[in-house]
Amino acid sequence: MLKSIRIRAAIAVIVCLAALFYLAPTLTSNLPEEWKKHLPMDKIHLGLDLQGGMHLVLEVDTAKAVETTLERSINDLKENLMEHRIRFRLTHSAGGKTPAFEFPDVNSRDAFEKLLAREYPDLEIASSQIVEGKGAVTIKIKDKRAQDIKKMAVDQSLETIRNRVDQFGVTEPEIIPQGADRIIAQLPGIKDTARAKSLIGRTALLEFKLVDEENSLEEALKGNVPEGDIVAYESRLDRTSGRRTEIPILLKNRTLLTGDALENARVRIGDRFGEPHVAIKFNSRGAKDFERITEENVKRRLAIVLDGVVHSAPVIQERIAGGEAQITGSFTMEEATDLAIVLRAGALPAPVTILEERTVGPSLGQDSIDKGTWASLIAWLLILVFMVAYYRATGLIADVALAMNMLLLLGVMVAFKATLTLPGIAGIVLTIGMAVDANVLINERIKEELRLNKTPRAAVEAGYKKAFLTIFDSNVTTLVAALFLFGFGTGPVKGFAVTLTIGIIVSMFTAIFVTRIIFDYFVWNRKIEKISI
Repeated sequence: MLKSIRIRAAIAVIVCLAALFYLAPTLTSNLPEEWKKHLPMDKIHLGLDLQGGMHLVLEVDTAKAVETTLERSINDLKENLMEHRIRFRLTHSAGGKTPAFEFPDVNSRDAFEKLLAREYPDLEIASSQIVEGKGAVTIKIKDKRAQDIKKMAVDQSLETIRNRVDQFGVTEPEIIPQGADRIIAQLPGIKDTARAKSLIGRTALLEFKLVDEENSLEEALKGNVPEGDIVAYESRLDRTSGRRTEIPILLKNRTLLTGDALENARVRIGDRFGEPHVAIKFNSRGAKDFERITEENVKRRLAIVLDGVVHSAPVIQERIAGGEAQITGSFTMEEATDLAIVLRAGALPAPVTILEERTVGPSLGQDSIDKGTWASLIAWLLILVFMVAYYRATGLIADVALAMNMLLLLGVMVAFKATLTLPGIAGIVLTIGMAVDANVLINERIKEELRLNKTPRAAVEAGYKKAFLTIFDSNVTTLVAALFLFGFGTGPVKGFAVTLTIGIIVSMFTAIFVTRIIFDYFVWNRKIEKISI
């Protein structure tokens, strides 16, 4: 038995030392340099309600995602119709959003319907009519496919925003879906709110388009835009005045290459003027396409367009192999860094609108921490005093377990990088009550056994044996509830569930395992004849 006590005591000491090991950076900043270089330096992560930061509610324009998918399908369908020599004329109805095909004869219309059914399973005919032998049909995406596209747009937006926030350097962000088309983003510790909003909300659609140098820009600005062209604006920064100007430029509407072909994007500093630019690298497919595009358009200008704004439009001097290019545009270092982040994270599949924005100040967070800390300390001290007053020396054993419970709970939170929130502090207070409840059950059981005139050794053995099932049952049922809260809850509910889950597991260890070591030491090693209870 003495050997068993030593082994169990060694396990308890090792667990406590491990908790102190992870808590050391939180408890003190005066750690040795070797520790800082090679050992964990994580502190207890504070949530938005304690640390301060931003709370955003975002809405994904899922209808735009469906519209964009339909537009791409229609462009592909046009080229397919021309390859099959099917005569048609494309128009748009319903405000220019619903594509309609007109056919000169019934045969062309029948050939179109066969091609549509054979090669475009996601499209269907919304309406059809025949006037004077000519057929006209409007096209839409099937309802089930449209719902899938909307859901996929939200999922992709969620992942893209999460990647951007991670690369921005936010610790423990909370980015979760809400409803069918909304996303909640909680960003603790954010100070530059304007930059964060720009980074999250930017669509980041990168396109490469040729500049139309044959037609007149002046005529296009008057409203006479040539067919197949668009008027865009190039953004330039005057470094002496700090002002940005927009210069009109006439582009071919056809996109030769998009950001989907990117593999990486990094900020680089120019050799000549020391200005930052973004160096981009294409994947294997993109590199081949970029090489072909530059070979076919030597001495022509290729515009690099991001979210409809031209950042640069250099002249292609020669074929560019290797799949590497640069985006220049009089960037500041911060602008170049943010551009590289959004390009690496990928473009949003649909525009995102910020519906709600709340900024939580750090003063509010510190006030919450102080009040929560005082609440926990007062609850802890009152329980310590009560246990000693009611159970005397046995109450001290429960107090040791309770102190160890707090140490292990905080140590586990740091080790698993859990976030402490204001509801999490409430979970800690509840855990304190549950931890001492287990000791109360054990002590009362031991009391009952002593009333039956059993020896201290037999009373302790029977007390733990009879109390175990009750303690196990109550803690497991609470643990199941906490796990459901964590699985289905959001934000504050998750914070409460995290500390409650960790607290339940730790309290089971301290109340049953640690206190039993102390009891066994006194009744087996010291052979006490009476228990102070």
